[in-house]
Amino acid sequence: MLFSEFNNGFNFNYMKRIFNTNYNHQYLDLALLILRVGISIFMFTHGLPKLNGLLDGGEVQFMDPIGLGMLPSLLLAIFAEVICSIFVLFGLGTRLAVIPLIITMLVAIFIAHAEDGFGKQEMAAHYLLVYLVLLITGSGKLSFDYLISRKLNRSSRKY
Repeated sequence: MLFSEFNNGFNFNYMKRIFNTNYNHQYLDLALLILRVGISIFMFTHGLPKLNGLLDGGEVQFMDPIGLGMLPSLLLAIFAEVICSIFVLFGLGTRLAVIPLIITMLVAIFIAHAEDGFGKQEMAAHYLLVYLVLLITGSGKLSFDYLISRKLNRSSRKY
């Protein structure tokens, strides 16, 4: 009796829509585009000052977290944060491009900021999670990866 009174004024179709776990592939591709563009721009803002510092020609002052030397460490960070971010932005070789970014974030979390506590590690952890999602999902249909994949699939067909 109580449930039927509750049901009289409540539309369960709204609840079905809210808790639906199916997804629309077009929205997923749009979400991946937004994720790629956003994370690339954010990471680019971290890499660009490093690149500008290197191009200014001054003495290199950068951490050497894995023992390669300051200049090689800086160059690897610039490669990941600038070059790989551009590739992720356009969805070009996304799964390969996120690998250096994942490594950079792991170094940031577990080596560079190991003693700084979670407050300093949190941003790198957020980036790491996004890069892991992109490694698993790829870049989606709104990317150069998709265009290349379509071209390769067409050319590999045997008639």
